[in-house]
Amino acid sequence: MALRRELHRRGYRYRLDRRVSENVRSRPDLVFTSERVAVYVDGCFWHGCPDHGTAPKNNADWWQNKLDANRARDEQTDTALTDEGWTVIRVWEHELPETAATRVAVAVDSAR
Repeated sequence: MALRRELHRRGYRYRLDRRVSENVRSRPDLVFTSERVAVYVDGCFWHGCPDHGTAPKNNADWWQNKLDANRARDEQTDTALTDEGWTVIRVWEHELPETAATRVAVAVDSAR
């Protein structure tokens, strides 16, 4: 929500929960349709943040496989959307909204 608020404050308008490709199952958190920019806000645990990601001790093998599969799916999604002409931006949940909004704004502005 903080990233959405910051982008809106800066005058950027976007779509939420919009499927952008028939080849990709996931839906970006924010979509700039005419600029073809897809923004994903990734949770540190679920997507394996190198700074804040943790590994559960109970059922460790199952969790490791699950988290590895999440990262592999993220890479496949990025590749598929990039191949279709989309710019994909991944933001970690711990990033400052102002910093993340600047990265998104640069991508959107350069696509205009």
